[in-house]
Amino acid sequence: MRLIPTSLNDAYLIDLDLIADHRGFFARVFCADEFRRLDIATQVVQINDAFSSGKGTLRGLHYQQPPSSEVKIVRCLHGAIWDVVVDLRPDSSTYSRWYGAELNADNRLMMYAPRGFAHGMLTLTDNSEVLYLVSDFYDPGRERGIRWNDPHFAIAWPISPTEISPKDANWPDFDAGFHGVDGLRGLK
Repeated sequence: MRLIPTSLNDAYLIDLDLIADHRGFFARVFCADEFRRLDIATQVVQINDAFSSGKGTLRGLHYQQPPSSEVKIVRCLHGAIWDVVVDLRPDSSTYSRWYGAELNADNRLMMYAPRGFAHGMLTLTDNSEVLYLVSDFYDPGRERGIRWNDPHFAIAWPISPTEISPKDANWPDFDAGFHGVDGLRGLK
């Protein structure tokens, strides 16, 4: 596996090195030693599976406040998604910038979202399934979000969402109601 830096500090795309033969292939999707060499968090306490039946389903943008801030490693197993991360760490040189990439069953790319980042995904095909590893347990009292179409971030989604939960549609504007900035200082 290869960890490819994105335009955001500490966020990576992960590309698999396939060892292929006539039977198919083998690839490592996670290696604590390789992550540790780059000083990347590796603790996984939860693995989530999200299935969306319709193209245009948007989930996010979510994050958790400290001490429940979480790392996510996201992979699309079936279909295709546009995966987005937003750096919410005020002491980062890429603070309030976003990065997006298509993850799909064919390219097998994964997204590494460090602590202090919001994460969201938009399905590009029907019947998309996403598996993601998480470094901290879900804590509903510390869950926060930013709205997918907040003008502060101006995320360039490749298609318009057709399905979004009321909670995700109603997160406050970043400038008007952002929560938890101080608690996200120094996270990696």
